Amino acid sequence: MPPASLHSLSDPHFSADTAAWLAAIVEDSTDAILSKTLDGTITSWNAGAERLFGYSREQAIGRPISLIVPEDRLHEEADIVARLRLGDRIGRFETVRRTRQGISVHVEVTISPLRSADGTIIGASTIARDIGDRLRHANEQALLLGEMRHRVKNLLSIVQGLISIGSRRADDVQTFTEQLTARITSLAAAQALVLHSEDGSEGACATLGEILAAVMAPYESDGIALADCDAAVGQHAMTSLALLFHELATNAVKYGALSNPEGSLRVEITADREAVSILWRETGGQRSESPQIGYGTTLLQATLRGLQGTIDREWRDGIFATRLMLPCDALAR
Repeated sequence: MPPASLHSLSDPHFSADTAAWLAAIVEDSTDAILSKTLDGTITSWNAGAERLFGYSREQAIGRPISLIVPEDRLHEEADIVARLRLGDRIGRFETVRRTRQGISVHVEVTISPLRSADGTIIGASTIARDIGDRLRHANEQALLLGEMRHRVKNLLSIVQGLISIGSRRADDVQTFTEQLTARITSLAAAQALVLHSEDGSEGACATLGEILAAVMAPYESDGIALADCDAAVGQHAMTSLALLFHELATNAVKYGALSNPEGSLRVEITADREAVSILWRETGGQRSESPQIGYGTTLLQATLRGLQGTIDREWRDGIFATRLMLPCDALAR
């Protein structure tokens, strides 16, 4: 049975060529185009409808339109028929239809009345367009926007905290400015890794070794040796870990191995399924019998709490050793 056009082919103004031309347009359309009687019996079904709904022309024609309408959408058909009897054209509304495989598809539908030669409304033509990809794209955009807002909010909260506490504890404006700039630089390094990991693969994570190398890059010529580690660090833990490494490096520059041209710093990492152990070993630094608890120490402790980690420090044979234990599940967040 050839597909019907959007108008009555019995119109005397339509030639055979015009009818064939319109029928070809309907058949070749990428949209699903079908027609039905007012009682809901399908009377035509193009190739686009076959592709979208999974029923062949022979399987669909003569069947009720409820073939492709989910039960919870049957009320729409009653409203549509009532409007069609009044001669209304129903333009572009979004709804859900059902395929032969029982899969729900989101469609944009336009429905127009079909008239006989004397103008009597005898049925309706329906154009249905699959909008699943468009809706998925819109949802992805909404998720990305929400994630961006969340990240910006977190970063702003961290920077506000750095400014608030640092300004109360810094000895002078220059010191405060230098410390704040260095910490923000470390945050930027962590965020750069977040963006790089998202561009490269799904799951958005960097490795612990990558974060350590990024934060310690300014000191790479100062006699440091860094271990690599492929333990995964998730988006939420990256910022905390970058700040943690930055505070350790800052202490090493002020008082420890990196304050002495002859000093050296070595970072060793071991990991298993449960936790990561980081051994930060400094040689040639200053030993303080009663170290002050400043902002850096407070920030270090707060960061460790966020990562559910622990810290142990000791002097032994001229070596200042700091051991960090970080659970893998907290790092992977």
